[in-house]
Amino acid sequence: MAARPLVSIFSLTGEKSGETALPNVMTAPIRPDIVQFVHTNMAKNSRQAYAVSIRAGKQVSASSWGTGRAVARIPRVGGGGTSRSGQGAFGNMCRGGRMFAPTKTWRKWHRKINVTQKRYAVSSALAATAVPAL
Repeated sequence: MAARPLVSIFSLTGEKSGETALPNVMTAPIRPDIVQFVHTNMAKNSRQAYAVSIRAGKQVSASSWGTGRAVARIPRVGGGGTSRSGQGAFGNMCRGGRMFAPTKTWRKWHRKINVTQKRYAVSSALAATAVPAL
């Protein structure tokens, strides 16, 4: 509850000219948990989707050398005459390979918030402005 249900009214000269009661919204319960929940979830509604390319890290022809060569069984770039040939490819542990679990655009970016919850958060934040200690 608000600490001051009555508010003093002052004239332009500075003397007290009367008192009036605070609006009922100023005595609403202060719920910082609901205000924070609504704020964080509404902030998520302005995000844009991002993702890595589907072909990133997979644009080289590579095949595993198999067992018996004393190297890991990761696919390796074929060919010769360049430093890239023989290097590991495709794996998330390889330089130039794809990332682990590539990001997708169909992630859940936005959040729905109950209208009553939004209204409750607004009234609670407004009521917090009436408390001088805050």
